Amino acid sequence: MSGKQTDSGATTGYEAELWAMADTLRGSMDAGEYKHVVLGLIFLKYISDAFEERRAVVLAKWGEEAAEDRDEYIAENIFWVPPEARWERLKSEARQPTIGQTVDRAMAAIERDNPALKEVLPKDYARPALDKQRLGQLIDMVGNVRVGDAEARSKDVLGRVYEYFLSQFASAEGKRGGEFYTPRCVVRLLVEMLEPYRGRVYDPCCGSSGMFVQSVEFIRAHATGNANGGRARGDISIYGQESNYTTWRLAKMNLAIRGIGGQIAHGDTFHNDRHPDLKADFILANPPFNVSDWGGERLAEDKRWRYGVPPKGNANFAWVQHMVHHLAPRGVAGFVLANGSMSSQQSGEGEIRKSLIEAELVDCMVALPGQLFYSTQIPACLWFLARGRRRRGEVLFIDARKLGRMVDRTHRELTREEIARIAGTYHAWRTHDDGYSDVPGYCKSAPLGELRKHGHVLTPGRYVGVEPQKDDGEPFQDKMKRLVLELREQQAEGARLDAAITESLHGLGFKGR
Repeated sequence: MSGKQTDSGATTGYEAELWAMADTLRGSMDAGEYKHVVLGLIFLKYISDAFEERRAVVLAKWGEEAAEDRDEYIAENIFWVPPEARWERLKSEARQPTIGQTVDRAMAAIERDNPALKEVLPKDYARPALDKQRLGQLIDMVGNVRVGDAEARSKDVLGRVYEYFLSQFASAEGKRGGEFYTPRCVVRLLVEMLEPYRGRVYDPCCGSSGMFVQSVEFIRAHATGNANGGRARGDISIYGQESNYTTWRLAKMNLAIRGIGGQIAHGDTFHNDRHPDLKADFILANPPFNVSDWGGERLAEDKRWRYGVPPKGNANFAWVQHMVHHLAPRGVAGFVLANGSMSSQQSGEGEIRKSLIEAELVDCMVALPGQLFYSTQIPACLWFLARGRRRRGEVLFIDARKLGRMVDRTHRELTREEIARIAGTYHAWRTHDDGYSDVPGYCKSAPLGELRKHGHVLTPGRYVGVEPQKDDGEPFQDKMKRLVLELREQQAEGARLDAAITESLHGLGFKGR
């Protein structure tokens, strides 16, 4: 393994090289289609690696008959791979014109023998539009990477490759492709702030399951040492829903490659809530921004709209109230919304926001820097809602708009240090820690009275104030004399240039009036 770890958790080098090779084989195929071709093969290689490693152990200990016993694999939480789906079979037929049919049969066989993967794997490799020569080359390329054996699993090779590929596809597809992908640094910030150590974790629009993956990684990262007093050792239960069928399949595969179990349902969250009785301890989500065609006219009497009926033309506050509805008595929610949600007064949104604030549900607001998302350039913010709040009568505002660093020409990411700073500020404030204090231009704990004066607008910039400017030591009178002298010199230079331009125009015969 080679490569450099970035602050956001992505790895450049190994994954980037693999992506570059895969991308050259895409040809003219649309990135949205190619995404499922590549990720499906990588997933198949993963379960094949794990299977073959276990098969070698069973074969050495108990012989051929035991090595073909499905229970020997299921008992070790390893997917059973039937003979027609094993990687060696695909590799041997990679150059055949029928390779697409071979892959489809392999995917179908794996789904047949592993109920957890039913209707999850892509099975359209035989379609005429998919170049079979390129498919064979892709199989050869993926075949050279060990992603599922014990060593690779310990380094989360597949998880890192999968995450990197998802981000690259999101970038390649632009807005349409980025809808299912939340940048890793944003997920990490939500997870670090909420600390979902144990209990029920819910995402009503789970996309490719990034929130869940980060939650489990967070627990594993904090499960040793005494920095958290052992709090991270509890288990979590995962619940999610995704309306887009192909994205739902990505979510199921993303969890499966990490051995994470969860109840991930497919369907429209508003009109077919698949977890109607769930009361979650933690909710993490990145709902699609400002959705206008969410069918709100058919849900005017819905019991979820306790704080006001959301407008038919914008689903933002439908998402907010859906999450509030699913919060446990001491549950906490953190989610991404467009900045307009903090101040909009249209179609009753201001009244809904006011009701949420007055009900003591709004805990913290974070203004994010721009250019974090692949899917939109709309400025975004983080909302944190909590039942049974520790800090009643006040709301924490954090203005992080000036944070982050550019990782390429169009995208920004929050660094690990910045994520730790924001999360640390929130935790210190919530626990009444002596380490918290207002910082002008960055954070402010504002009482409800101040929010009322601002019409229940939740934009952090209205509350945190301006960052103090450093005193350069120059006396005011001296500075003003210097600045006035500079202004006069600039004015004189401007007059000289105007005269020179006029003289040049006259010389060309343009005398004007």
